[in-house]
Amino acid sequence: MALVHSFEKNGNILFKYRGQIPVILFLMSIPTVYFTDYKLFDSNQPLDLVLLITCALFSFSGLVIRAIAIGTSSKNTSGRNTEEQVAEALNTKGIYSTVRHPLYLGNYFMWIGIVMFTYNIWFILVVSLLFWLFYERIMFAEERFLERKFGQDYIDWSMKVPPFWPSRKNFIKTEIPFSIKTIMRREYSGVTAAIVGFVFVSFLRDWFTTGQPHFKMAYGIILIIGLSISFVFRTLKHNTTVLFEEDRS
Repeated sequence: MALVHSFEKNGNILFKYRGQIPVILFLMSIPTVYFTDYKLFDSNQPLDLVLLITCALFSFSGLVIRAIAIGTSSKNTSGRNTEEQVAEALNTKGIYSTVRHPLYLGNYFMWIGIVMFTYNIWFILVVSLLFWLFYERIMFAEERFLERKFGQDYIDWSMKVPPFWPSRKNFIKTEIPFSIKTIMRREYSGVTAAIVGFVFVSFLRDWFTTGQPHFKMAYGIILIIGLSISFVFRTLKHNTTVLFEEDRS
């Protein structure tokens, strides 16, 4: 099998299972936190707070990037399809005129913020490398699909727009208005996952540094907030028309 076909095949397989990445990261974080020394941070609360805020801002910026991309997309573009590549229209304006894969960029920032919260530089580097290897193949497969689907239109756009790191050099304003309903309908699970991720790492840190599990009241409150977000918006999405929009995915 030619390398280009191997890359595309592997990319399509990884595309189907990309939703399992959070589970893998959660499992990887357990030994990482166990073998990380937190004495410096435990004895320096201001430093620990600054680093926590920094990590949270990274994750929040990822959610914002995803929100911008999803909130200005029509129903004819690719959505939360998991079995195969699907697209009836090509996004070339708005954030898609600055970067070809804003959703994957948003994913990286969202998850790397949680990874950074382990305070383990090697874990950050390893996850970043694995993320790139994983998504490079997904992006390759996706771009092969889009090139066959849209031909020269896709080639012309892709030649001007970087794949992963944004550039405003060729920015074109989109005519599609930002939809907060679309964000509430499609991104509530990501918000909850990020909240759970930070609580999980914090819980592991407390457990492994003290030698016994401590489930603080703050953890319970934060988890209730996160799970409530998912419950409310999932209910509105599946049982009402409050978040329904005619031309949105």
